[in-house]
Amino acid sequence: MARDERLREYRGKRDFGRTREPSGRRTGEGSGPRFVVQIHDARRMHFDFRLQVGDVLRSWSVPKGPSDDPHDKRLAVPTEDHPLEYEDFEGVIPKGEYGGGTVVVWDRGTYEPLSHDRGGRPVDFAESLERGHATFRLHGSKLRGEYALTRFRDGRDEGGEEAWLLVKKAEGRAGGGHGTPDPRRARSVRTGRTLAQVAAEGGEE
Repeated sequence: MARDERLREYRGKRDFGRTREPSGRRTGEGSGPRFVVQIHDARRMHFDFRLQVGDVLRSWSVPKGPSDDPHDKRLAVPTEDHPLEYEDFEGVIPKGEYGGGTVVVWDRGTYEPLSHDRGGRPVDFAESLERGHATFRLHGSKLRGEYALTRFRDGRDEGGEEAWLLVKKAEGRAGGGHGTPDPRRARSVRTGRTLAQVAAEGGEE
């Protein structure tokens, strides 16, 4: 699917004359697969987990946020694809706009696709997502190590919503991780600001 088609839903939900969110006009895949986790204080507080797949960011809303504790199984609900520039977005989405509220960049970095078939052969990452199970290693400032996204509900039932689980793989002798921090006290990896500070300053740096 062409990039503009993939971003049609994203653009259709936003008035770029009011919001500072990027319109996604810049093209190109950038420098290798990236990921970003944003805290979004909207109608309901949640984390947005985004993985670069080709020339867009595939996105999931994670209510409790990604965890570095392998015992935590986090619900992840797919949302519309976002443009690659959204990795840098931090600011206030105006009230009345889609997703109105404050956004900070909690973590970001690169990732390695790790998906294989039963024979041990690498599987294209986009294809593994379509199949409903993808594994990858995160190299972020806060999140590191191997994770998996697994679809457990495909949303085809009447009124159903597609849903996934985001889980960290246990590695080595390490015990449980630290879980997810209090989003209201967490600081942006980009600017060091909290949600309250971004809101008080009225938007982007």
